[in-house]
Amino acid sequence: MSLTIPSPAAGTTPSTDALSTPGAEAQPSTPPPRTYQVRTFGCQMNVHDSERMSGMLEAAGYVPAAGELADVVVFNTCAVRENADNKLYGNLGILAPVKAANPGMQIAVGGCLAQKDRDTILKKAPWVDAVFGTHNVGALPALLERARHNNEAQLEILESLDVFPSTLPTKRDSVYSGWVSISVGCNNTCTFCIVPALRGKEKDRRPGDILAEIEALVADGAIEVTLLGQNVNSYGVEFGDRQAFSKLLRACGDIPGLERVRFTSPHPAAFTDDVIDAMAETPNVMPQLHMPLQSGSDKVLKDMKRSYRSTKFLGILDKVREKIPHAAISTDIIVGFPGETEEDFQATLDVVEKSRFATAFTFQYSKRPGTPAAELPDQLPKAVVQERFERLTALQDRIAAEENARQLGRRVEVMVTAQSGRKAGETHRLSGRSQDQRLVHFSVPAGAETPRPGDLVTVTITEAAAFHLVADPASADDYSLRRSRAGDAWDRSQADSCGAPVPGSAAGTTGVSLGMPALPVRGR
Repeated sequence: MSLTIPSPAAGTTPSTDALSTPGAEAQPSTPPPRTYQVRTFGCQMNVHDSERMSGMLEAAGYVPAAGELADVVVFNTCAVRENADNKLYGNLGILAPVKAANPGMQIAVGGCLAQKDRDTILKKAPWVDAVFGTHNVGALPALLERARHNNEAQLEILESLDVFPSTLPTKRDSVYSGWVSISVGCNNTCTFCIVPALRGKEKDRRPGDILAEIEALVADGAIEVTLLGQNVNSYGVEFGDRQAFSKLLRACGDIPGLERVRFTSPHPAAFTDDVIDAMAETPNVMPQLHMPLQSGSDKVLKDMKRSYRSTKFLGILDKVREKIPHAAISTDIIVGFPGETEEDFQATLDVVEKSRFATAFTFQYSKRPGTPAAELPDQLPKAVVQERFERLTALQDRIAAEENARQLGRRVEVMVTAQSGRKAGETHRLSGRSQDQRLVHFSVPAGAETPRPGDLVTVTITEAAAFHLVADPASADDYSLRRSRAGDAWDRSQADSCGAPVPGSAAGTTGVSLGMPALPVRGR
């Protein structure tokens, strides 16, 4: 797509190189390409959508901003979390004077909040140039060009998907890992969730298209993929195959070079034994499962329209652990749902105690406009919700510490990531993820080779905390490095972006963390 180059009056000042020969005409140099920055709020689906936005902008001639003010700033928004709108409008307010001082700058807002609020964004922030929704991510470059050409804001919100997002250009933030969408949208009607209204009914990709994308990622150097969907285990409903997801997992096991397969997030109501069998019997499907509980109270689950009860949930965990004894299981929990009694909350604590989650992402319920739960009676006082939240997090922190302590002395394979811990400067440790997705900070013994992001090291766990593990090998004999194709891809990416890499260095551009965040998310 061709982009209109702004005139000097629009904030661009092209330089000219006047020839020294008398009478020669000045020849304008080629203006530099416009730069962009994508700022992401929200879940893994938002992160993957941002990769597509980056890919489309670069296909249209933009380049990533490298520290300087970007010509185009794109906000990819979330409408699920509390205060999502405040976060967006706060950021837009900060940029208003910046844009006023740089007339050629453009601001775009996309994602779930854009789908929901539509005209509201332009009313509250008239300096925004383009607003687009979850169903037309591919329109971003055209909307920016139209806004520049017409000198007015562009609003385009579609009610249904115009093209499956995975057909769009994508710029991955991580060379060693990749997200792969298998479906978009959701057919569930959870009363607290606005996602179905914003992303629509479930649309499934054909298995061949998914596997082809995975194979392309692997050919490009990735050794890990995470399959994404609002409800991944209902995959196949659109084309009538109830075992499509388990078949997809098994097919991933046949892809040469693919070492780690993860997925998020399933729904307990649709989680079937064939998926558990596929996880247990497919070597590259990792021993890690994110299974959202939301509440341990059957009454609250009914009010949430979650269509399963605590007994079924615990039964799933028992089956998973029977087939995959070392599986690490994480979850989502909402505290303070309307009408939740102390008895209901105690039921949640009981299920958490029995479940032994490795990690729990806990949230304080807050009204989300447009959801049925927002209209329910018996909305709980903030003080009650806060007190219960603190009790739950204290319980889960204890359990997480106990479960991590059980890892002491275990030999684990860790895929090195580009991110390091907050104390890396002091400890000189690198970081990575074990097969069960636990965060491991490890040191490299004196004289041993330093891994690159994407390489794999095998170490023995020597320390454990609630949210991470530590491995400090006593000698080189307790440290094993396997250089990987993903590490080679990291080297190539560094050479392409900023010159030849420093051998063995784990420093560089920040990639996208796959799977769950490193720490439980507290109430927002």
